[in-house]
Amino acid sequence: MSNVTPAALTADTIRTAPKVLLHDHLDGGLRPATVIELAAQNGYQGLPSTDADELGRWFVEAADSGSLERYLETFAHTVGVMQTKQALTRVASECAQDLAADGVVYAEVRFAPELHTTTGLTLAEVVQAVLDGFAAGSAAAAAAGNTIRIRALLTAMRHAAYSLEIAELAVAFRDREVAGFDIAGAEAGFPPSRHLNAFEYLRRENAHFTIHAGEGFGLPSIWEALQWCGADRLGHGVRIVDDIDSNLTTDGSGPTLGLLAQYIRDKRIPLEMAPSSNVQTGAAASIAEHPIGLLTDLKFRVTVNTDNRLMSGCSMTSEMTALVEAFGYGWDKLQWFTINAMKSAFLPFDERLTLINTVIKPGYARLIGNAG
Repeated sequence: MSNVTPAALTADTIRTAPKVLLHDHLDGGLRPATVIELAAQNGYQGLPSTDADELGRWFVEAADSGSLERYLETFAHTVGVMQTKQALTRVASECAQDLAADGVVYAEVRFAPELHTTTGLTLAEVVQAVLDGFAAGSAAAAAAGNTIRIRALLTAMRHAAYSLEIAELAVAFRDREVAGFDIAGAEAGFPPSRHLNAFEYLRRENAHFTIHAGEGFGLPSIWEALQWCGADRLGHGVRIVDDIDSNLTTDGSGPTLGLLAQYIRDKRIPLEMAPSSNVQTGAAASIAEHPIGLLTDLKFRVTVNTDNRLMSGCSMTSEMTALVEAFGYGWDKLQWFTINAMKSAFLPFDERLTLINTVIKPGYARLIGNAG
Protein backbone atom coordinates (compact mmCIF):
# COMPACT_ATOMS: atom_id res chain seq x y z
CA MET A 1 0.00 0.00 0.00
CA SER A 2 1.42 3.37 -0.99
CA ASN A 3 1.90 6.39 1.28
CA VAL A 4 0.72 8.97 -1.20
CA THR A 5 -0.19 12.33 0.33
CA PRO A 6 -3.99 12.69 0.59
CA ALA A 7 -5.61 15.01 -1.91
CA ALA A 8 -6.33 18.49 -0.60
CA LEU A 9 -9.91 18.94 0.59
CA THR A 10 -11.23 21.51 -1.85
CA ALA A 11 -14.47 21.84 -3.75
CA ASP A 12 -12.70 20.64 -6.90
CA THR A 13 -11.35 17.47 -5.30
CA ILE A 14 -14.56 16.79 -3.35
CA ARG A 15 -16.44 16.96 -6.66
CA THR A 16 -14.43 13.98 -7.89
CA ALA A 17 -15.34 11.85 -4.86
CA PRO A 18 -18.09 9.24 -5.33
CA LYS A 19 -21.28 10.35 -3.58
CA VAL A 20 -24.63 8.83 -2.67
CA LEU A 21 -27.78 10.96 -2.47
CA LEU A 22 -30.94 9.75 -0.77
CA HIS A 23 -32.96 12.96 -0.36
CA ASP A 24 -33.34 15.16 -3.42
CA HIS A 25 -36.58 16.58 -4.84
CA LEU A 26 -36.99 16.58 -8.61
CA ASP A 27 -39.07 19.78 -8.56
CA GLY A 28 -36.45 21.41 -6.34
CA GLY A 29 -33.49 20.87 -8.64
CA LEU A 30 -34.35 22.44 -11.99
CA ARG A 31 -31.84 24.54 -13.89
CA PRO A 32 -33.05 28.18 -13.85
CA ALA A 33 -32.67 28.37 -17.63
CA THR A 34 -34.88 25.30 -18.00
CA VAL A 35 -37.59 26.87 -15.84
CA ILE A 36 -37.59 29.90 -18.14
CA GLU A 37 -37.64 27.85 -21.35
CA LEU A 38 -40.39 25.52 -20.17
CA ALA A 39 -42.49 28.47 -18.98
CA ALA A 40 -42.25 30.02 -22.45
CA GLN A 41 -43.06 26.73 -24.20
CA ASN A 42 -46.04 25.89 -22.01
CA GLY A 43 -47.52 29.35 -21.49
CA TYR A 44 -46.74 29.51 -17.79
CA GLN A 45 -47.09 33.05 -16.43
CA GLY A 46 -45.72 34.76 -13.36
CA LEU A 47 -42.01 33.95 -13.14
CA PRO A 48 -40.19 36.54 -11.01
CA SER A 49 -37.55 36.94 -13.74
CA THR A 50 -36.74 35.65 -17.21
CA ASP A 51 -33.01 36.05 -16.65
CA ALA A 52 -31.49 32.75 -15.54
CA ASP A 53 -29.01 34.24 -13.07
CA GLU A 54 -31.60 36.53 -11.52
CA LEU A 55 -34.15 33.72 -11.30
CA GLY A 56 -31.64 31.43 -9.62
CA ARG A 57 -30.91 34.11 -7.02
CA TRP A 58 -34.63 34.71 -6.49
CA PHE A 59 -35.27 31.05 -5.66
CA VAL A 60 -32.51 30.98 -3.05
CA GLU A 61 -33.52 34.29 -1.48
CA ALA A 62 -37.23 33.43 -1.42
CA ALA A 63 -36.53 30.05 0.16
CA ASP A 64 -34.19 31.56 2.75
CA SER A 65 -37.00 32.64 5.06
CA GLY A 66 -36.61 30.54 8.20
CA SER A 67 -40.03 28.99 7.55
CA LEU A 68 -40.76 25.60 6.02
CA GLU A 69 -44.16 26.81 4.80
CA ARG A 70 -42.67 29.86 3.03
CA TYR A 71 -39.90 27.67 1.63
CA LEU A 72 -42.47 25.34 0.09
CA GLU A 73 -44.23 28.23 -1.66
CA THR A 74 -41.33 28.58 -4.11
CA PHE A 75 -42.30 25.26 -5.69
CA ALA A 76 -45.34 26.79 -7.36
CA HIS A 77 -43.10 27.93 -10.22
CA THR A 78 -41.15 24.72 -10.73
CA VAL A 79 -44.20 22.47 -10.49
CA GLY A 80 -46.04 24.91 -12.75
CA VAL A 81 -43.66 24.23 -15.65
CA MET A 82 -43.61 20.43 -15.11
CA GLN A 83 -47.07 19.52 -16.43
CA THR A 84 -46.30 17.72 -19.70
CA LYS A 85 -44.52 14.47 -20.51
CA GLN A 86 -41.86 16.37 -22.43
CA ALA A 87 -41.18 18.74 -19.55
CA LEU A 88 -41.02 15.97 -16.97
CA THR A 89 -38.68 13.89 -19.11
CA ARG A 90 -36.40 16.86 -19.77
CA VAL A 91 -36.20 17.85 -16.11
CA ALA A 92 -35.49 14.26 -15.05
CA SER A 93 -32.82 13.83 -17.71
CA GLU A 94 -31.07 17.04 -16.67
CA CYS A 95 -31.31 15.98 -13.04
CA ALA A 96 -29.45 12.74 -13.74
CA GLN A 97 -26.79 14.55 -15.77
CA ASP A 98 -26.26 17.29 -13.19
CA LEU A 99 -25.94 14.82 -10.32
CA ALA A 100 -23.55 12.62 -12.26
CA ALA A 101 -21.38 15.61 -13.15
CA ASP A 102 -21.21 16.35 -9.41
CA GLY A 103 -19.82 12.90 -8.66
CA VAL A 104 -23.05 11.26 -7.52
CA VAL A 105 -22.90 7.55 -8.35
CA TYR A 106 -26.22 6.54 -6.81
CA ALA A 107 -29.30 8.69 -6.21
CA GLU A 108 -32.90 8.33 -5.11
CA VAL A 109 -34.81 11.35 -6.36
CA ARG A 110 -38.35 11.98 -5.16
CA PHE A 111 -41.35 13.68 -6.71
CA ALA A 112 -45.10 13.83 -6.11
CA PRO A 113 -47.02 12.48 -9.14
CA GLU A 114 -50.25 14.11 -7.92
CA LEU A 115 -48.72 17.57 -8.50
CA HIS A 116 -48.19 17.04 -12.23
CA THR A 117 -51.67 16.18 -13.55
CA THR A 118 -53.19 19.61 -14.28
CA THR A 119 -53.01 19.12 -18.07
CA GLY A 120 -54.54 15.66 -17.98
CA LEU A 121 -51.63 13.29 -17.41
CA THR A 122 -52.47 10.22 -15.39
CA LEU A 123 -50.40 9.41 -12.32
CA ALA A 124 -48.82 6.47 -14.13
CA GLU A 125 -47.97 8.65 -17.14
CA VAL A 126 -46.22 11.12 -14.84
CA VAL A 127 -44.13 8.36 -13.30
CA GLN A 128 -43.20 6.87 -16.66
CA ALA A 129 -42.19 10.25 -18.08
CA VAL A 130 -39.82 10.81 -15.16
CA LEU A 131 -38.36 7.32 -15.43
CA ASP A 132 -37.80 7.83 -19.15
CA GLY A 133 -35.94 11.03 -18.32
CA PHE A 134 -33.77 9.33 -15.72
CA ALA A 135 -32.84 6.64 -18.24
CA ALA A 136 -32.00 9.18 -20.94
CA GLY A 137 -30.01 11.33 -18.52
CA SER A 138 -28.07 8.36 -17.19
CA ALA A 139 -27.14 7.37 -20.74
CA ALA A 140 -26.05 10.92 -21.57
CA ALA A 141 -24.00 11.07 -18.36
CA ALA A 142 -22.30 7.77 -19.18
CA ALA A 143 -21.42 9.09 -22.64
CA ALA A 144 -19.79 12.06 -20.90
CA GLY A 145 -17.79 9.72 -18.67
CA ASN A 146 -19.95 9.96 -15.53
CA THR A 147 -21.77 6.83 -14.35
CA ILE A 148 -24.87 7.14 -12.18
CA ARG A 149 -27.65 4.82 -11.02
CA ILE A 150 -30.71 6.97 -10.39
CA ARG A 151 -34.02 5.72 -9.02
CA ALA A 152 -37.31 7.33 -8.02
CA LEU A 153 -39.18 7.74 -4.76
CA LEU A 154 -42.88 8.48 -5.19
CA THR A 155 -44.11 11.14 -2.79
CA ALA A 156 -47.62 11.78 -1.51
CA MET A 157 -48.49 15.21 -0.13
CA ARG A 158 -49.30 14.93 3.56
CA HIS A 159 -52.12 17.52 3.39
CA ALA A 160 -53.90 15.64 0.57
CA ALA A 161 -55.74 12.31 0.32
CA TYR A 162 -53.87 10.41 -2.40
CA SER A 163 -51.32 8.57 -0.27
CA LEU A 164 -52.77 5.07 -0.72
CA GLU A 165 -53.04 5.57 -4.47
CA ILE A 166 -49.43 6.78 -4.65
CA ALA A 167 -48.30 3.87 -2.46
CA GLU A 168 -50.00 1.44 -4.84
CA LEU A 169 -48.25 3.17 -7.74
CA ALA A 170 -44.88 2.76 -6.02
CA VAL A 171 -45.48 -0.96 -5.67
CA ALA A 172 -46.69 -1.27 -9.27
CA PHE A 173 -43.50 0.40 -10.55
CA ARG A 174 -40.99 -1.08 -8.13
CA ASP A 175 -39.44 -3.32 -10.79
CA ARG A 176 -38.95 -0.28 -13.03
CA GLU A 177 -36.55 1.78 -10.90
CA VAL A 178 -39.05 3.11 -8.37
CA ALA A 179 -37.25 2.55 -5.09
CA GLY A 180 -40.02 3.39 -2.64
CA PHE A 181 -42.50 5.85 -1.16
CA ASP A 182 -42.43 9.08 0.84
CA ILE A 183 -44.75 11.73 2.24
CA ALA A 184 -43.82 15.41 2.22
CA GLY A 185 -45.23 18.88 2.80
CA ALA A 186 -45.91 21.01 5.84
CA GLU A 187 -45.53 18.89 8.99
CA ALA A 188 -47.44 20.98 11.54
CA GLY A 189 -51.08 19.87 11.60
CA PHE A 190 -50.50 17.00 9.18
CA PRO A 191 -49.04 14.09 11.18
CA PRO A 192 -47.85 11.01 9.30
CA SER A 193 -50.46 8.85 11.05
CA ARG A 194 -53.09 10.51 8.79
CA HIS A 195 -51.72 8.19 6.10
CA LEU A 196 -51.57 5.02 8.14
CA ASN A 197 -53.51 2.99 5.58
CA ALA A 198 -50.82 3.71 2.97
CA PHE A 199 -48.03 2.65 5.29
CA GLU A 200 -49.85 -0.51 6.34
CA TYR A 201 -50.32 -1.38 2.66
CA LEU A 202 -46.62 -0.83 1.92
CA ARG A 203 -45.57 -3.05 4.81
CA ARG A 204 -47.89 -5.82 3.61
CA GLU A 205 -46.25 -5.52 0.19
CA ASN A 206 -42.70 -5.61 1.63
CA ALA A 207 -42.07 -2.16 0.17
CA HIS A 208 -39.63 0.50 1.35
CA PHE A 209 -40.62 3.97 2.52
CA THR A 210 -39.18 7.06 4.11
CA ILE A 211 -41.10 9.85 5.84
CA HIS A 212 -40.34 13.56 6.14
CA ALA A 213 -40.26 14.05 9.91
CA GLY A 214 -38.48 16.25 12.41
CA GLU A 215 -37.83 19.07 9.95
CA GLY A 216 -40.59 21.62 10.54
CA PHE A 217 -42.01 19.90 13.62
CA GLY A 218 -40.53 18.16 16.65
CA LEU A 219 -40.24 14.82 18.37
CA PRO A 220 -43.92 13.77 18.06
CA SER A 221 -43.57 13.79 14.26
CA ILE A 222 -40.49 11.57 14.45
CA TRP A 223 -42.09 9.22 16.97
CA GLU A 224 -45.22 8.77 14.83
CA ALA A 225 -43.17 8.20 11.67
CA LEU A 226 -41.31 5.36 13.35
CA GLN A 227 -43.61 3.80 15.91
CA TRP A 228 -46.99 4.25 14.21
CA CYS A 229 -46.00 4.17 10.57
CA GLY A 230 -42.83 2.03 10.53
CA ALA A 231 -40.58 4.27 8.42
CA ASP A 232 -37.34 2.75 7.16
CA ARG A 233 -35.63 6.17 7.08
CA LEU A 234 -36.33 9.68 8.37
CA GLY A 235 -36.40 12.60 5.96
CA HIS A 236 -34.28 15.17 7.84
CA GLY A 237 -34.94 14.07 11.43
CA VAL A 238 -33.11 17.18 12.66
CA ARG A 239 -35.27 17.68 15.73
CA ILE A 240 -34.14 14.38 17.26
CA VAL A 241 -31.53 16.61 18.87
CA ASP A 242 -34.33 17.77 21.19
CA ASP A 243 -34.15 14.32 22.80
CA ILE A 244 -30.43 14.65 23.53
CA ASP A 245 -28.96 16.46 26.53
CA SER A 246 -25.64 17.57 25.07
CA ASN A 247 -24.23 18.72 28.41
CA LEU A 248 -21.58 16.54 30.00
CA THR A 249 -22.87 14.26 32.72
CA THR A 250 -21.44 14.52 36.23
CA ASP A 251 -19.00 11.71 35.50
CA GLY A 252 -17.90 13.39 32.25
CA SER A 253 -19.19 10.57 30.08
CA GLY A 254 -20.87 12.85 27.56
CA PRO A 255 -24.33 13.59 26.18
CA THR A 256 -27.40 11.76 27.49
CA LEU A 257 -29.82 10.30 24.97
CA GLY A 258 -33.55 10.13 25.57
CA LEU A 259 -35.44 6.94 24.80
CA LEU A 260 -36.40 7.96 21.25
CA ALA A 261 -32.91 9.14 20.33
CA GLN A 262 -31.43 5.97 21.82
CA TYR A 263 -33.88 3.86 19.82
CA ILE A 264 -32.97 5.60 16.57
CA ARG A 265 -29.25 5.19 17.18
CA ASP A 266 -29.55 1.58 18.36
CA LYS A 267 -31.71 0.59 15.37
CA ARG A 268 -29.39 2.42 12.95
CA ILE A 269 -32.32 4.33 11.46
CA PRO A 270 -30.91 6.55 8.70
CA LEU A 271 -31.24 10.32 8.99
CA GLU A 272 -31.51 12.05 5.61
CA MET A 273 -29.95 15.39 6.56
CA ALA A 274 -29.67 18.41 4.27
CA PRO A 275 -27.68 21.11 6.09
CA SER A 276 -28.25 24.11 3.80
CA SER A 277 -31.96 23.43 3.44
CA ASN A 278 -32.33 22.92 7.20
CA VAL A 279 -30.78 26.35 7.81
CA GLN A 280 -33.14 27.96 5.28
CA THR A 281 -36.24 26.48 6.89
CA GLY A 282 -35.16 27.39 10.41
CA ALA A 283 -34.46 23.81 11.54
CA ALA A 284 -30.87 24.87 12.29
CA ALA A 285 -29.33 28.28 12.96
CA SER A 286 -26.27 27.77 10.74
CA ILE A 287 -24.17 25.00 9.23
CA ALA A 288 -21.72 25.25 12.14
CA GLU A 289 -24.60 24.88 14.61
CA HIS A 290 -26.39 22.15 12.68
CA PRO A 291 -27.16 19.03 14.78
CA ILE A 292 -25.34 16.96 12.17
CA GLY A 293 -22.11 17.68 14.08
CA LEU A 294 -23.37 16.25 17.36
CA LEU A 295 -25.21 13.36 15.69
CA THR A 296 -22.10 12.44 13.73
CA ASP A 297 -20.00 12.48 16.91
CA LEU A 298 -22.57 10.20 18.55
CA LYS A 299 -22.43 7.79 15.59
CA PHE A 300 -26.04 8.07 14.46
CA ARG A 301 -26.64 6.79 10.90
CA VAL A 302 -26.15 10.25 9.39
CA THR A 303 -26.33 10.87 5.64
CA VAL A 304 -25.69 14.11 3.74
CA ASN A 305 -28.19 15.30 1.13
CA THR A 306 -29.16 18.28 -0.99
CA ASP A 307 -32.97 18.34 -0.56
CA ASN A 308 -33.60 21.07 -3.16
CA ARG A 309 -30.60 22.11 -5.19
CA LEU A 310 -32.31 25.08 -6.85
CA MET A 311 -33.85 26.57 -3.72
CA SER A 312 -30.70 26.06 -1.64
CA GLY A 313 -28.26 26.91 -4.42
CA CYS A 314 -26.36 23.78 -3.47
CA SER A 315 -24.93 20.49 -4.67
CA MET A 316 -23.56 17.44 -2.93
CA THR A 317 -20.11 18.94 -3.43
CA SER A 318 -21.08 22.23 -1.79
CA GLU A 319 -22.81 20.46 1.11
CA MET A 320 -19.77 18.32 1.82
CA THR A 321 -17.44 21.31 1.41
CA ALA A 322 -19.51 23.30 3.91
CA LEU A 323 -19.26 20.45 6.44
CA VAL A 324 -15.50 20.23 5.97
CA GLU A 325 -15.22 23.96 6.63
CA ALA A 326 -17.61 23.95 9.62
CA PHE A 327 -16.43 20.80 11.40
CA GLY A 328 -12.96 20.10 10.04
CA TYR A 329 -13.96 16.76 8.55
CA GLY A 330 -11.45 14.83 6.48
CA TRP A 331 -11.80 12.32 3.66
CA ASP A 332 -12.47 9.54 6.14
CA LYS A 333 -15.59 11.29 7.41
CA LEU A 334 -16.86 12.06 3.90
CA GLN A 335 -16.41 8.38 3.06
CA TRP A 336 -18.30 7.47 6.24
CA PHE A 337 -21.26 9.66 5.24
CA THR A 338 -21.22 8.11 1.77
CA ILE A 339 -21.10 4.51 2.97
CA ASN A 340 -23.85 5.29 5.50
CA ALA A 341 -26.02 6.46 2.62
CA MET A 342 -25.22 3.48 0.42
CA LYS A 343 -25.99 1.08 3.29
CA SER A 344 -29.34 2.86 3.73
CA ALA A 345 -30.40 2.91 0.07
CA PHE A 346 -33.60 1.18 -1.05
CA LEU A 347 -31.59 -1.19 -3.21
CA PRO A 348 -30.98 -4.94 -2.85
CA PHE A 349 -28.17 -5.74 -0.42
CA ASP A 350 -25.86 -7.33 -2.97
CA GLU A 351 -26.11 -4.29 -5.23
CA ARG A 352 -25.36 -1.94 -2.33
CA LEU A 353 -22.34 -4.02 -1.39
CA THR A 354 -21.05 -4.02 -4.95
CA LEU A 355 -21.21 -0.23 -5.17
CA ILE A 356 -19.47 0.14 -1.81
CA ASN A 357 -16.65 -2.25 -2.69
CA THR A 358 -16.12 -1.45 -6.37
CA VAL A 359 -16.91 2.27 -6.58
CA ILE A 360 -17.05 4.08 -3.25
CA LYS A 361 -14.12 2.60 -1.33
CA PRO A 362 -11.72 2.63 -4.32
CA GLY A 363 -12.77 6.20 -5.13
CA TYR A 364 -11.97 7.42 -1.64
CA ALA A 365 -8.81 5.34 -1.44
CA ARG A 366 -7.42 7.33 -4.35
CA LEU A 367 -8.19 10.59 -2.57
CA ILE A 368 -7.00 9.48 0.84
CA GLY A 369 -3.76 8.20 -0.70
CA ASN A 370 -4.17 4.54 0.14
CA ALA A 371 -4.58 3.22 -3.40
CA GLY A 372 -1.88 0.73 -4.04
